[in-house]
Amino acid sequence: MTVLRYARVTAVALSVGTFAFTFVGDNWRRDNLFLVPDLIVCVLLIIAALLPASRAVPALLIAFGCAAGVLGTAVSSYIVEGQLGIGSAVGTISAIVMAVLLARSQERARS
Repeated sequence: MTVLRYARVTAVALSVGTFAFTFVGDNWRRDNLFLVPDLIVCVLLIIAALLPASRAVPALLIAFGCAAGVLGTAVSSYIVEGQLGIGSAVGTISAIVMAVLLARSQERARS
C-alpha cells in the first residue's frame, strides 16, 4: 500500500472516530467548545480522502494539520482537568505521523 492510500485510510478512520465520539461521549451539546471544530475536521478529512491523487496530497496535509490542532487542543484540555483523553491523543499522533510521512513521500517523489 502506498503512503497516499495509508493517508486516505487514516483520514477516514480519524473522521469516523471523531464523529462517533461526538455521540458516544454525549458531546452533541451547544455548550461543547469542540463540537464545531470537530465537525469541520471530520468534513475536511473525508473530502481530502476522496479527492483525486493530485489534489489529495495537499488537501490531506491541510486536513491532518487541522486535525492535529483540534485534537491536540482536546488533549491539552483533558490534561488540564487531570485526565488523559486517550482517543484524542491517538488521533493527534496519527494526524502528525501521517502528515510527516505524506510530506516526506512528496519530497522523495520530487527528487
